[in-house]
Amino acid sequence: MNLNWTFVGQSVTFFVFVGFCYKFIWPVLVSAMRERQKTIAEGLENAIRAQQELDNAKSGAVEALQEARTEAQGIIEQARKQAAQMLENAKTEAESEGERIKEAARADFETEVNQAREALRSQIAGLAVSGAEKIIGTAVDREQHAAMLDKLATEL
Repeated sequence: MNLNWTFVGQSVTFFVFVGFCYKFIWPVLVSAMRERQKTIAEGLENAIRAQQELDNAKSGAVEALQEARTEAQGIIEQARKQAAQMLENAKTEAESEGERIKEAARADFETEVNQAREALRSQIAGLAVSGAEKIIGTAVDREQHAAMLDKLATEL
């Protein structure tokens, strides 16, 4: 094998270059790759954490929405019951007011009928006395016949 000084020079230069790269360039590259690897790992962890938080937020939002719907449904149902109760109360109150008015009207009617009967009895008694005076031709003493006229009036 023929050893050439050019080949030796190139080999020495090559090994010096490799040593230089290994000593000065390789640590910088490894450090940059490790930093980049660390940054990527942190980014992945953050993405996973953000995805978990998003999933939690979605499930929380779904639960809150369901709870709000349930609460709204309860409020609507309570309002319907309250409206039905108010309607029933108003109906009952109107019926009782109507009954009270009917009873008052009946009482007024009975009072007026009784007053009309009393007035009619008085007029009949007066007419009976006048008729008796004309028939008999003499004055009929009202005091004597008051009991008889009252009895006649009650019978009428």
